[in-house]
Amino acid sequence: MEPEEKNPESRYGDPRKFDPTFKGPIYNRGCTDILCCILFMLALLGYFAVGILAWSQGDPRKVIYPTDSKGQFCGQVGSPLEKKPLLFYFNILKCASPLVLLEKSNVVVEARAVAMRIFEDYTQSWHWILLGLVIAMLVSLIFVLLLRFLAGVMVWVMIFMVVLVIGYGIFHCYMQYASLKGIAGSDVTIRDLGLLTDFSVYLQIQQTWLAFMIILCIVEVVIILLLIFLRKRLRIAIALIKEASKAIGHVMSSLFYPLLTFALLSLVIAYWAITAVFLSTSNEPVYKVSNTTECMYSTNTCNPEVSTFNSSNITTECPGAECLFAFYGGETLYHKYLILFQFYNLFLFFWCANFVTALGQVTLAGAFASYYWAFKKPDDIPAFPIFNSLGRALRYHTGSLAFGSLILAIVQIIRVILEYLDQKLKGAQNKCAKFLLSCLKCCFWCLEKFIKFLNRNAYIMVAIYGKNFCTSAKDAFFLLMRNIIRVAVLDKVTDFLLFLGKLLIVGIVGICSFFFFTGKIKMVEVAAPSLNYYWVPILTVVIGAYLIAHGFFSVYAMCVDTLFLCFLEDLERNDGTADRPYFMPERLLSILKKSNEGGKTVD
Repeated sequence: MEPEEKNPESRYGDPRKFDPTFKGPIYNRGCTDILCCILFMLALLGYFAVGILAWSQGDPRKVIYPTDSKGQFCGQVGSPLEKKPLLFYFNILKCASPLVLLEKSNVVVEARAVAMRIFEDYTQSWHWILLGLVIAMLVSLIFVLLLRFLAGVMVWVMIFMVVLVIGYGIFHCYMQYASLKGIAGSDVTIRDLGLLTDFSVYLQIQQTWLAFMIILCIVEVVIILLLIFLRKRLRIAIALIKEASKAIGHVMSSLFYPLLTFALLSLVIAYWAITAVFLSTSNEPVYKVSNTTECMYSTNTCNPEVSTFNSSNITTECPGAECLFAFYGGETLYHKYLILFQFYNLFLFFWCANFVTALGQVTLAGAFASYYWAFKKPDDIPAFPIFNSLGRALRYHTGSLAFGSLILAIVQIIRVILEYLDQKLKGAQNKCAKFLLSCLKCCFWCLEKFIKFLNRNAYIMVAIYGKNFCTSAKDAFFLLMRNIIRVAVLDKVTDFLLFLGKLLIVGIVGICSFFFFTGKIKMVEVAAPSLNYYWVPILTVVIGAYLIAHGFFSVYAMCVDTLFLCFLEDLERNDGTADRPYFMPERLLSILKKSNEGGKTVD
């Protein structure tokens, strides 16, 4: 039996005072992190201002149509170059030899032809692609529902299959190793071969298969030992997975919440992309006064219109002066701070995208916590749990969501800056600077992963207790640290299960689409479209199926994480007495060898 700690608060501090009336997410709560909420609102107003400013200055036609060095459109109606649709690059022969130019021109031509064929395939198969995505959605829904009844069996079968597959891998490596014995050249070592581009050569020597066999044996032994020593915690993980399936069955609307998250993220991405395009195309041609003799107006900005320039004092005081094109950019205050606007656009994109993700996490967490803390299910589950949880999040915790999102956005923007510096230093010879930059990139990558993990659990505590972000993050962190082994086992088991579920859905849909689009299914052979590249719709369906499955299983993963934190809270908050009964289901009570007084159990 797992050793219990009678008073965990004695070492870690009491994360909250015991409340005998606690029955789940607190409804009587107040607004949290108000200052951060105000800051977020002001930042959004500034973001809208930057967007309006960019839209008034930019011209996205510059991305679509070619322009000369003065910013004039080639071949467009109303442009001075209306009759010149083709853009000519001056002295292009200085950049490459004629042979290289000929080779490159052929490759453009070929790429354009391939792109046209791909476009034709999409026009022929788009309705079948949509049907494949609908099938992927139905398969994902069926899989999630089946987990409610077959989760335990599926986990143990998949664990057994992993052990079996690795065992077969060991057997296969040994057979390959034995078959190469006595063959000339098979006793050459990998060190003697060196680094080769043809990897099939390595498969023809014994040492390669011996190395594979040793690695697989180590992995097999480690997995078996983990299964032996962590068998009880695996049972807890499986019980929680079953309970998560049951929770989703009672809160079916949670499966459709990712559609709202997807819509909001699409809006954020679209606003960022459009603003970025307008900002990058808001440059304008700059003209300067040019004169062969000394002139006080030299290098001053001027208007190239002949009538305007000739009527100015410049031609009077500087005879022979001309208003010539200098560069393409701009000298206004707006153009001087253009790079800052781009930086602000990117930073607010990260902040808003993280906020949308956080809103989805705290909404789902509140709904699933309502399920766990309902003693009689489904009678005690509040009506419309998703809608109520979303309302509480927006009304009381916008500041807390903005706070967690801000921390994550700062780390992400630092990672972008480090990537930019890395690109700039690629040609540098300073190895010390490169090493330091690589270390910083690795550290901030790890920091981003940790913050995402901490934020996710902090939002669960916010959804349950209604406290501010810092307090919720601290409570979640210490609660997880007190149960670190359970956290590690459950996290890996559920991740593995959900990953296999995604692979199963993608595999089913991908195989069906392969047989359909290649005409191998006789019953629907006539209906299959005639394509240039059959992999185009197949790859599209496979990627779409993965994204759909990821959307469904992200709800499942959030449910498991929420129930797990509630389970840990239940263990520390209650003791099974009549006044403090456990809320966990009967199967968890039996695994932990605990019970409620009077035989009370959660339905």
